[in-house]
Amino acid sequence: MLGDWLWDAFVIQLAAFLERLTPRKVIALIPLGVLFVAYYHSVPLPPEVMILGDVLAYIDIFTVLLLLRVLSRLATILFIMRQMTGRLGHLARAVMRKARRFHFRHRREPHARGRKGLAGRSENDDELVIVGGVAWA
Repeated sequence: MLGDWLWDAFVIQLAAFLERLTPRKVIALIPLGVLFVAYYHSVPLPPEVMILGDVLAYIDIFTVLLLLRVLSRLATILFIMRQMTGRLGHLARAVMRKARRFHFRHRREPHARGRKGLAGRSENDDELVIVGGVAWA
């Protein structure tokens, strides 16, 4: 009976504990180890190590603060980009309004006639043309 109890306590329970062990729980145990070593050996710890222990103990809070800081910067960047796209849209509309005044996109109508040439002019420039009783070469 004692052997079964020892097997249960040191093998089965330990294996179940190790299965449930996560990196977050391991990080939470580090400050306890630091404090245990500090008090057991009565070695003075520098303040940096104590602050590191506090940071590791409250890693969830520091993670949330860090995420809020990053998200606030991201929100600011998105706000500035939204303003820039709005201003670019207004600028594009203004340019298109000005461009419509010049009618640069409208081509000449297909049934419109071209410029009329001189009356009585022939297609060959070398020929003699008579306009209004006067001969032109």
